[in-house]
Amino acid sequence: MQLEIRPDPAEVGRARRWARSRLAGSGITADEPLAETLILLVSELVTNAVVHTGRPAVLRLCLPGPAAGSGTSATVRVEVADASSRAPVPRCAGSDATGGRGLALVDCLADRWGWSPEDAGKSIWCELDRCSQPRQGAATAYGGGPAAYEDFAFEAV
Repeated sequence: MQLEIRPDPAEVGRARRWARSRLAGSGITADEPLAETLILLVSELVTNAVVHTGRPAVLRLCLPGPAAGSGTSATVRVEVADASSRAPVPRCAGSDATGGRGLALVDCLADRWGWSPEDAGKSIWCELDRCSQPRQGAATAYGGGPAAYEDFAFEAV
């Protein structure tokens, strides 16, 4: 399933609401830790696409079906395709910076993430395994613990 995203910061909230509305049909309940992590990842990837490209993007969700009950090892995939061919690049984000930690946060929370060229642009994706333990790295990306990348974060452009 996919959602077209306009190059407008208000689209980030719309993308979160859209993703949240899709969870129930896949058997992921709103109070499941995976749900909030998934919404945060959607928010970060869509924000990067909107802020750094200024062009339309496409949010794609691959969710397990309702038959994949909470005990299975189903994988959830979030993907955002945009029209910029520039690869994500390391960016220095000091402890007082107000931005620049989006992909460091994705790295801390997702089980896997990456990017690939797509048409004239790129696709940035991440995956969560439903059965995996909650990750403890979000505080690191926001400066609350030992830095995984020291003073480096990633900027999707």
